[in-house]
Amino acid sequence: MSRMPKNAAIALAASASLALLATACTGQSQTAASDDPNAKTTITFWHGWSAPAEVKAIQENVDSFEKAHPNITVKVVGNINDDKLNQALRAGGSKGPDVVSSFTTSNIGKFCSSGAFLDLKPFIEKSKLDLDKVIPKPMLDYTQFEGTRCALPLLGDAYGLYYNKDAFEKAGIKSPPKTWSEFAKVAKKLTKSKGDSYEQLGFMPTYHGYETVVDHYMSQWDHAYFDKDGKSNIAKDPAFAEMFTYQKKLIDDLGGFAKLEKYRNTFGDEWGAEHPFHKGQVAMQLDGEWRLGMAKDAVGSDFEIGTAPLPVADDEVDEYGKGFLSGTIIGIAPQSKKQNAAWELVKYLTTDTAAVVSFANAIHNVPSTFEALKSPDLEVDPAFKTFIDIAQHPKSNTPPASINGSTYQTTLQDFGYQYESGKAKDLKAGLEKTAEQIDRDIEQAK
Repeated sequence: MSRMPKNAAIALAASASLALLATACTGQSQTAASDDPNAKTTITFWHGWSAPAEVKAIQENVDSFEKAHPNITVKVVGNINDDKLNQALRAGGSKGPDVVSSFTTSNIGKFCSSGAFLDLKPFIEKSKLDLDKVIPKPMLDYTQFEGTRCALPLLGDAYGLYYNKDAFEKAGIKSPPKTWSEFAKVAKKLTKSKGDSYEQLGFMPTYHGYETVVDHYMSQWDHAYFDKDGKSNIAKDPAFAEMFTYQKKLIDDLGGFAKLEKYRNTFGDEWGAEHPFHKGQVAMQLDGEWRLGMAKDAVGSDFEIGTAPLPVADDEVDEYGKGFLSGTIIGIAPQSKKQNAAWELVKYLTTDTAAVVSFANAIHNVPSTFEALKSPDLEVDPAFKTFIDIAQHPKSNTPPASINGSTYQTTLQDFGYQYESGKAKDLKAGLEKTAEQIDRDIEQAK
């Protein structure tokens, strides 16, 4: 999938655009729909995919839905980002969407609490769906907020480690590292300096690096962003200080922040053939499952690609195999006058095994139901199986939803930039100040 980069700028932009949405909605989702799902009707589905292969894949799934539901015609509109979605949901009216989707899982707290996405509970109960038996728990977690389920997962993303097998062999490294201390040794062994730059870098550890953001690192430590009272826990949970300390030391050990940033500025587009992993500029890369197809196309026979779970904290080696999860979320616009028909499409796209499998195969994402994950029709080679396993690992996780969306993650990420660069020197004081800011922002959002 041509997914947007996981960086703070995009998270902040999405958060800002939804701030208006939260105030524009009533905060109350309708609890019943009166339209006849068997009547002949047309519904509109807005999604964010834009690449030709992705657009074709979603249209094929919609075509299959229409064959199974001949009374419902679906008008599909692609390349819809959260800003466009926000404007449409605020405006309402007959020209707006009936079924809506978003790549921004971190905004589920806003979608659910503001009523921007309809509460799906009545529809789920009417369809007698036992979601715990249909969808893996982490994916259920990131599609609800404080008991309100306003979305379902439409395929998922699992993050792991990509590595250059040829570079490993040349360096005498037998297997991918399982702990962070092992990872640091491997990263240093794979790094070849060249003056004030690099011939090859073992791993780009900075938070401005592709996908090496705070929440992706934190997924590999047992941690809790908030305490039982909903207050920020980042200054009290030692896992956060441990992660920041580790990442800063890795930066220092690999040449220092300034040298790494200079090298990072030579990298090509994250979503193109010039990605630094494709070109051999870095020997290891943190990334999602979609990178596999892109890398194979770009690398060709230049080197063999390996995949593995990301390392875990040294004292949590029994949890090796877990990873960061996210994905596309899909729901119903509360202004829709055709909610029962809209639900039929949402239910089909998210729970029909054939539909989920065919879409996953087409865009190389992780299926979002147990049956699809185990389907014999799912195209799984050994490298892709890594991500299938991560998606099903009981300790795989995603940051908890918040009423103000991804704001708390952006705030913590901003502190990360300050700390890794040396501008903020007191880790304890910095985390305490950041926690206070997170609490103020959440309180203000309420």
